[in-house]
Amino acid sequence: MKKSTQKLILAATVFASIWSCQPKPTESTSIEAEVILDNQLSDEEKAAGWKLLFDGASLNGWHVYNKGQAESAWEAVEGELRCNPGKTDDPADLLTDAQYENFEFVFEWKIEEEGNSGVFINVVEKPEIKTAWASGPEYQLLSNSHVEVDVPLKKSGCLYNFFPQKNPAETKSSTEWNTSKIIQVDGKTQFFLNDVLTVEVDFKSQAWADSVAKSGFKDYPEFGKSTKGHLALQDWAKGIAFKNLKIKAL
Repeated sequence: MKKSTQKLILAATVFASIWSCQPKPTESTSIEAEVILDNQLSDEEKAAGWKLLFDGASLNGWHVYNKGQAESAWEAVEGELRCNPGKTDDPADLLTDAQYENFEFVFEWKIEEEGNSGVFINVVEKPEIKTAWASGPEYQLLSNSHVEVDVPLKKSGCLYNFFPQKNPAETKSSTEWNTSKIIQVDGKTQFFLNDVLTVEVDFKSQAWADSVAKSGFKDYPEFGKSTKGHLALQDWAKGIAFKNLKIKAL
């Protein structure tokens, strides 16, 4: 009886040793990491209400200010929304078809050497208003090799011609992508450049109205008065590229 018990124990030990050396079965419930490509939304972003403004392959959802689907310097190339000034002699700002009021807007951009561009918000589109900048305040985009890069009211991330950067933020080289964000709720607006808060302004405040009245924009009756409108990308002399343009209603 004693010998039989010993044999059983030995057999069990050998079996356990052999089993431990076998490859473990793959868990059927394992979760693979979600790979997010440029100009796509993650499942989490979709659930949070984010929308793509650029599909990476076309200009769907965009049009030329006051000219609809007219030919322009703007094109979708290799997953980028590019402004190619050499394509036409007629500068044209690109406008979202939709209008926005309370939102969070994020985008990535890179700009050519000595380049100068901008993103306009709250743009009013009317035939009597000739350009996007005549109504929409501008989030400035400027190359760090531009001759005016040290002018406080013209640095990237500032509210062009009104406020310098609230906190110092650097623009990356022409080969690197910058990340920008604009948040607006009931006229209260913030600009961010590469995760740095650069502007805080209330477009419904008397202080803002006073700033406009003292500026060169005082001669444009629609400028800075609306807190709802289109977003616009500026075509201005040099090339610039955008990608991952996303917006969420707040």
